[in-house]
Amino acid sequence: MHSPIKFFAGSANRDLAIKIIDGYNQAQKQMHLESGNPIDTLKTYSLGKSSFIRFSDGEFITSLDESVRGCTVFLIQSTFPPVDNLFELMLMVDAAKRASAYKVVAVIPYFGFARQDRKDQPRVAIGAKLIADLLTAAKVDRIMTMDLHADQIQGFFNVPVDHVYASALFVPYLKNLNLDNLVIASPDMGGSKRAKAYSHFLGCDMAIAHKSRVKANEVGEMMVIGDVEGKNVIITDDMVDTAGTIVMAANIMMDKGAKSVRVVASHPVLSGPAYERLNNSPIIEFITTDSIPIKEGASDKIKVLSIGPLFGDIINKVYNFRSISGSFIV
Repeated sequence: MHSPIKFFAGSANRDLAIKIIDGYNQAQKQMHLESGNPIDTLKTYSLGKSSFIRFSDGEFITSLDESVRGCTVFLIQSTFPPVDNLFELMLMVDAAKRASAYKVVAVIPYFGFARQDRKDQPRVAIGAKLIADLLTAAKVDRIMTMDLHADQIQGFFNVPVDHVYASALFVPYLKNLNLDNLVIASPDMGGSKRAKAYSHFLGCDMAIAHKSRVKANEVGEMMVIGDVEGKNVIITDDMVDTAGTIVMAANIMMDKGAKSVRVVASHPVLSGPAYERLNNSPIIEFITTDSIPIKEGASDKIKVLSIGPLFGDIINKVYNFRSISGSFIV
């Protein structure tokens, strides 16, 4: 017998949380129809009531304003800056556990600090491992996230991790563009595996923009490996922060004779001069998701595909002990 299910959201992603719950409702309805079960008595879920109170000194309190005793609780919150978003999630996990929730699942569409996945220089922290330890200390039972900066971060947790891939949305969208002479490009060597997977499913060639970084958020030199002349180029990445790398890659692709350049990125961090750089670049379309909220009206080039239905479907499958691997393309 299943435990009751409840959904709550932190203050960072409430709009996305509602879309995820709507996606869950649609997924459970579809599952019942396929199983031949009646849907007239099927419960429709909504966002649970919760409170967020901030003191004048910046300290804050979170509370779940309805019973979760014996429930499987899904807490939806991306952990993009400020760090308050992460701490709010951990407080919500603790509140649910202390309220006798049966299981607590943290749904983290964008997992912050994921770029700190290894010790790449002396005397630096492995931030992603520390965040994993903090969530484990808060006694979370399961993690759901999307397109981690490095796949090995899943191993930082001692609880199950459901790793969702936005390619399930991007690949069908790109196919519907019906672009000829298509080339998938990676903005760096680290993303070549992702680009190769996209090129496989889209049946096209790939290229790589090899870069050297001067320091964080600052790219030194870049060169293109592969033929992009006369091609419609799609640059793929897991996240775009200041947009310096992808804009430099787009400029080089156009200099090498590319017909057009589009960008596909799972997480639109878009900090600092990112919007200005995108607007002034030769990139004709920036395709991303709503894992992080986008500034309204900041750029006409941005196309947002909602991950709500995707996460709703994954939650339904996990809750009903079904495999999720068939939901992914890459």
